[in-house]
Amino acid sequence: MSVYLPLSSREDDPFIDGDGNEGTLAMEMEEGTSTSKSSGGSSRRKNSRLKCFGVDLSPDNVAVAMVYFVQGVLGLAKLAVSFYLKDDLHLDPAETAVITGFSALPWLVKPLYGFISDSIPLFGYRRRSYLVLSGLLGALSWSLMATFVDTKYGAAFCILLSSFSVAFSDVVVDSMVVERARGESQSVSGSLQSLCWGSSAFGGIVSSYFSGSLVDAYGVRFVFGVTALLPLITSAVAVLVNEQRVLGPARVSNVLLGNSSFLESSKESIIQLWNAFRQPHVFLPTVFIFLWQATPHSDSAMFFFTTNKLGFTPEFLGRVKLVTSVASLVGVGLYNGFLKNVPLRKIFLATTIAGSVLGMTQVFLVTGLNRQFGMSDEWFAIGDSLILTVLSQASFMPVLVLAAKLCPEGMEATLFATLMSISNGGSVLGGLIGAGLTKVFGVTRDKFDNLATLVILCNLTSLLPLPLLRLLPRDDTDTAPKVKM
Repeated sequence: MSVYLPLSSREDDPFIDGDGNEGTLAMEMEEGTSTSKSSGGSSRRKNSRLKCFGVDLSPDNVAVAMVYFVQGVLGLAKLAVSFYLKDDLHLDPAETAVITGFSALPWLVKPLYGFISDSIPLFGYRRRSYLVLSGLLGALSWSLMATFVDTKYGAAFCILLSSFSVAFSDVVVDSMVVERARGESQSVSGSLQSLCWGSSAFGGIVSSYFSGSLVDAYGVRFVFGVTALLPLITSAVAVLVNEQRVLGPARVSNVLLGNSSFLESSKESIIQLWNAFRQPHVFLPTVFIFLWQATPHSDSAMFFFTTNKLGFTPEFLGRVKLVTSVASLVGVGLYNGFLKNVPLRKIFLATTIAGSVLGMTQVFLVTGLNRQFGMSDEWFAIGDSLILTVLSQASFMPVLVLAAKLCPEGMEATLFATLMSISNGGSVLGGLIGAGLTKVFGVTRDKFDNLATLVILCNLTSLLPLPLLRLLPRDDTDTAPKVKM
């Protein structure tokens, strides 16, 4: 996610030395005029700076947007992974759903990454170094997928490693966006989140069509090889992060040696985290978010149905992914333009009901009712995916805004990561419940008799958290809650 951290105007001064000290000659010669010039120049730079979704594109924000762009463009391998698990490893829908859920495990321990990033500078930096490392790990994971992996356990490990690299880089940029969003209105926070997720959606658009056509033309291994190059962008943009090098003894050695001051500081951080989390205005919305995310879905079963039963090709599914990527960007724009000032309860209520009702249209595809109305399976799938993705993205944005605004000063990365890990935990639980229901209803790679019932049940369960909407703040438009530490 993104944040605007203003750069000091001194960074544009050629008379600043490497230690950040202004040259004596410059101070003496320009004493009479520096104030007015600096003021005017700063004003002109501020006014002329480009904006996106209402957010200044400072180097920091560009770096954050690029990290999210990489998260989106990594979708290049999503279809390749699905076809690899289905066709090369011959897994059934339930097994595929389990591996997908397993790959999300790194997102459940994001508070640990936040603690490491906040507390242990790597080579003197809390942000830059971890972005570089995350990119390298991501490149390694996809390189292994492109070359050596040939079992479901090896695939699960590499997908897990890739997920870990993305999750860690996500925590690093999350801490930056939370620093900016803290104390701001819901509108400003919404603009920041819109920049982040708009960048991710744009990355998805860039990669979506080729994700299918490349699989058709060159095979999954080639796609994995191309994907291995993309995380290196995260490593490269780390240089744009405006961060002062941390001087003094390395915290890593303190950890390894069990330094008492470090342990005491860690204990204090954990206590602060617990004190913040147990506040009702933090705990209760978190409970709702978890339950809202934990409802089951039938994505894996539908993938097998559309490819094995309806005969959708990788190239066509790439086109569907292109449509959903555009729809995701539309969803971000819808939220940023019309919904960011709407109370959270109203957004969740409207989008959840609409999503449940429209999600039932998948039954048409499963039963073939769409063909009776003269609409082909391909066009129906595209239209259905477009509408559902817009709703899904518009309903997810308030989750990010709410989580960012609940974080107290001094532990932004840790608490935000905790809240999002709980949200991700709900999503993983929903996926595993969906896998269990897929097994219970007897849906396999070739048998889809009960798929319509599975789709109906999953859509109805999405309505179950609505009675708990009262756990959310009534109206968080202008003020942010204060956390007692």
